[in-house]
This record gives sequence, structure tokens and C-alpha cells, in this order.
Amino acid sequence: MGLREMWRLMSRFNSSRRTNIILQHLRMSKHTDAAAEVLLERKGCAGVITLNRPKFLNALNLSMIRQIYPQLKKWEQDPETFLIIIKGAGGKAFCAGGDIRVISEARKANQKIAQDFFREEYMLNNAIDSCQKPYIALIHGITMGGGVGLSVHGQFRVATEKSLFAMPETAIGLFPDVGGGYFLPRLQGKLGCFLALTGFRLKGRDVYAAGIATHFVDSEKLGMLEEDLLALKSPSKENIAEVLETYHAKVINKMSPTSLKITLRQLMEGSSKTLQEVLTMEYRMSQACMRGHDFHEGVRAVLIDKDQSPKWKPADLKEVTDEALNNHFKSLGSNDLKF
Repeated sequence: MGLREMWRLMSRFNSSRRTNIILQHLRMSKHTDAAAEVLLERKGCAGVITLNRPKFLNALNLSMIRQIYPQLKKWEQDPETFLIIIKGAGGKAFCAGGDIRVISEARKANQKIAQDFFREEYMLNNAIDSCQKPYIALIHGITMGGGVGLSVHGQFRVATEKSLFAMPETAIGLFPDVGGGYFLPRLQGKLGCFLALTGFRLKGRDVYAAGIATHFVDSEKLGMLEEDLLALKSPSKENIAEVLETYHAKVINKMSPTSLKITLRQLMEGSSKTLQEVLTMEYRMSQACMRGHDFHEGVRAVLIDKDQSPKWKPADLKEVTDEALNNHFKSLGSNDLKF
């Protein structure tokens, strides 16, 4: 809004009181806009960082880095702050990356912003890695590039079914930075190499399975998890880990113990069989499952009553006997599958 339009607008308000209120509001909004890109709050026992640019998927810019870094250092020294939580506003993204468009556009006018942005971003990545207080990143939603740098170096990283992780830098003529050269080659197998070269997106539980997240929590429980963390009284690292563990959804616990055991054996045996031998084995397994309890109970829980809480028999891996296991692989005699 130009100055002339502003005066014209204000002249409509006869009352000087109203004019003062408007001026005060303009001054306030001008002041809070920059600060509001990131919220830094003390809540309970924790320092809470909220990346607050939901319209831009919480992309990280230089002013945000300059607000987060000194506050992180302050909280690290503060005896009243026991943990640090970082999260993104808006529900769509934790942080979709660094605000690289601005850096590219600024190139002609000001080379210094590129120098400053990367230097200070990497300093912040290191500060997170070396932080003496437990650092918990709630990586709900899109987490890419610079957002990975704000989370993966912390002690605890909590993914949800809405998490979307990628390091897509090779698509824009860059490379997976923010410490990518450190954490990617340390992922299992050649996964890091694959993620770095292709920019492949990992979703939901895969972010945990890959080792990028330390915990997996259903997104509807994220608010409760945060409240429980904030309510802790002078917690130790172990206390924090305990809270995270109680919310951590171990998908394998939902599975039929019998199914888990027969599947493991199926894969071990199948590795050295021909396809026809495998199909013969799987036919035997299918018939045993039809005779058993768990298949029918699973169908009831997931497809019929949809209560999603099957009552497995036996309910524990330890209770699945060798005899029960062997029964799934026994020859069916004349009823065996023939090709």
C-alpha cells in the first residue's frame, strides 16, 4: 500500500483514536511478520521451535536461521530447559527445504546472500548435531533438503504416516547437502546412495524403516505426544525416550504371531527353491491357514467388523510351537498342488 493510499484511507476515519489504532496495528504487523516466520517459545520443560511459513511449506530462509541458531544456543545453556522440540505449522510440511529460489534470484544483485545462507545453515546443522539437550524433530508432512538438515542430526526424529522424505537436490543442479554426505552413506545397504542420486521419496513408515526417523507415531496422537513431553518434570534423556516409546507404533505387533513365523520360514526356504516348489509349499501353507484361527479372525477385524483389533491365537511369538509351524509345511499327500 502506497503512502498516498494510506493517507486517503486514514482521512476517512474522523476519530484520531481510530487513526492511532490503525498506525499501531500497522507497526505491530510489520514487526511480527518477520518474527512470525519462526515461533520460539518456552513451554513447560521445553524450548519449542515452530517453523511458521505454512504457505511456503515452511521453507527455511536466512532470517529464520538467524533466529533459530542463537535461541538454540541459549536453551542449550539454560538449566530450566530440558529438551528442544522443532515442528512445522500447517500440517502439510515440516520443512520442504531451504528457500533456494530467493538465493538464486539474489545472485545478480548480491552474491553475499548465498555465502551467508549456506554458511549459517551448515552452522545450524552442526549446532543441532552437537546440541547437549535432547532435540526432538516432529517430521510430520513434507521433509526435504534443508528440512532434513533441521531434523536428521537431532537425537530423536518422529515420523508419521504423512511424512514425506526426500533429498531431491540433483534435480536442481545441486547435491544432497545439509550433512547429506554424513548421514546418507550411514543408512543401511546402499539406500543412502539411491536416495541421493534419484531424489526418491520415502513415505510414512518407510521413513522410520530406513533409519531416518527414530520413532513412528500415528499423526492423530502427535498433539498428545507433545503435551506429554512438555508435562515432564526435569526429564532425563531416558525419560524422554520412554515417552516416545509409549507412542511409537510397532507395526509388527499388530501382525499375527503365527503369520510372522511361517512367513520367515517361507522366505528362508523359498530362497533356494524353484518357483514350482515354492508354489507347492505356499499351497500347503494356504490350506493350513484356512484350517487355523488367525486368518478368519484377521478378515473379521480388518474387513468385516473393521475394529482393527484382531485377537490372535496364540497371541505371542513365544507361544507358536514348532509343531504348529511344521504343520503349515507338511505334504498334503494326494491333495498337494500338481503342475
